[in-house]
Amino acid sequence: MAGETVTQTKWEGKACVELAIPTAQEVWPLVEDFCNLHKWLPTIDTCYQVDGIPGQPGLVRYCASTITSSSNGNEETMIKWAKEKLLMIDPIKRCLSYEVIDNNIGMKSYVGKFIVSPINDDGENGCKIEWSFVCDPIEGLRFEDFLSYIETGLQWMAKKMEDALLSTR
Repeated sequence: MAGETVTQTKWEGKACVELAIPTAQEVWPLVEDFCNLHKWLPTIDTCYQVDGIPGQPGLVRYCASTITSSSNGNEETMIKWAKEKLLMIDPIKRCLSYEVIDNNIGMKSYVGKFIVSPINDDGENGCKIEWSFVCDPIEGLRFEDFLSYIETGLQWMAKKMEDALLSTR
């Protein structure tokens, strides 16, 4: 019908991982350290503060990955980057949310949220990390592939965090 516009639906997804030993109180400081994502997510080479006050909404970080691809015997290196702004952080509920404000990876809108919670009511032994997102579809990418990236990324992050925490016990 003439004059009608088709609106694309938002992508919404969530990944969860449980850690058997570290507590939510031990894992939260690693998650809330917004400008150190490169320590936990292996696909990120660089992450640093661009603007704002650490630990406060409005903090902006720059994250980048170096991607090397080969085609026709030629190796090509490309930097994929995003600037992300901390929207909300709650150390009591152990959650934070952030949005991508600029990037070269095709994201038009993206808001992500991390929640770290105890597995047991007593808060002892174990925690759950949840990474959820709402975003516009990303050109050239299928929802399933993006969700798989989030799920795999969270598993890597949880493993690295758990290894780091257990090595200090």
